[in-house]
Amino acid sequence: MPEAASLTPTHFRLAVADRVATITLDRPERKNPLTFDSYAELVQTFRVLKSATDVSAVVITGAGGNFCSGGDVREIIGPLTEQAMPELLAFTRMTGDLIKAMRACPQPIIAAIDGICVGAGACIAMASDIRLGTEAAKVGFLFVRVGLAGCDMGACAMLPRIIGHGRASELLYTGRLMRAGEGLDWGFYSRLVAPDHLAAEASTLAREIAHGPTFAHAMTKTMLHREWAMDLDQAIDAEADAQAICMATGDFRRAYEAFIEKRTPVFEGR
Repeated sequence: MPEAASLTPTHFRLAVADRVATITLDRPERKNPLTFDSYAELVQTFRVLKSATDVSAVVITGAGGNFCSGGDVREIIGPLTEQAMPELLAFTRMTGDLIKAMRACPQPIIAAIDGICVGAGACIAMASDIRLGTEAAKVGFLFVRVGLAGCDMGACAMLPRIIGHGRASELLYTGRLMRAGEGLDWGFYSRLVAPDHLAAEASTLAREIAHGPTFAHAMTKTMLHREWAMDLDQAIDAEADAQAICMATGDFRRAYEAFIEKRTPVFEGR
């Protein structure tokens, strides 16, 4: 089985410590834009993380006080205006593959968002399981500003489920920035923290999750994803199956024994 610590990406930073993988988008002079190569490398990284034995939670963030300014105007937007439909479709499918890889990654993903978080960066934040922000965070789905639809990287499916249909519609039609307070009130963020505490808060939360029952966490993430396409009766039946599987793990018995013995359980993820 692969280990994330063996990965050596060239278009962003990756650090693994205490069962947490931290991905840092690292082009601070341009507010951390994405390129064709960084998209592809992020897809591959999350595909490796899916079966990585040394990672139980993921943090994704940006360097230099910003999260991500989306696709690089010079390195992506410009070239796309000269490409034919087959190349355009290959690109849009690759960007969608990043979201699919994040959602298929069994480890919970925490986005730590400061400053600018727009375009593809906003979609990466949206596709994360938990979002922490700062008062300086500005999230925008800017596709309309360049003559494109808001239906990019799953935004029309996921954003309404996070903040509601009407609010999502306004952001996608106007391309305006969602202020930090709005994002907190609307449920986009779990909480807002001071910029100089953001990294520590995200790491602390990730470690807490990573040292919990990781098999059960993966099941929770799987069911949160699958139940979008189920009616309530189907979801209840599917959750019964999923919970019975979790009850067959050693972690369930370990938690029971720890409770009886009045100590903190040590989970092994199996």
